[in-house]
Amino acid sequence: MRRPSLRLRVPERVEEYEAEGVDYAWVMQTTFVLTIVVGAPVVAVLSLFYDLPTWPQQASFAIRVGAVVWILTAVPVFLYARRQASESAT
Repeated sequence: MRRPSLRLRVPERVEEYEAEGVDYAWVMQTTFVLTIVVGAPVVAVLSLFYDLPTWPQQASFAIRVGAVVWILTAVPVFLYARRQASESAT
């Protein structure tokens, strides 16, 4: 009877990908993180000036403010990535 091997199996190496142009995955990830880091305090501070007694009102407020924060974050992140891609292409 053969005993099972205790040796760990190492998965094959995943191929690396070098993006040409704008790296949209980086843009999305960076926008996501910055929107949370910037958006949470902004929503919290702005909510102090509004009467939001119910959960639906609070959620609606957070979504509306978060959408503005998201677009104000996404555009500069994309423009930065596009500039970096054009500088690295030359």
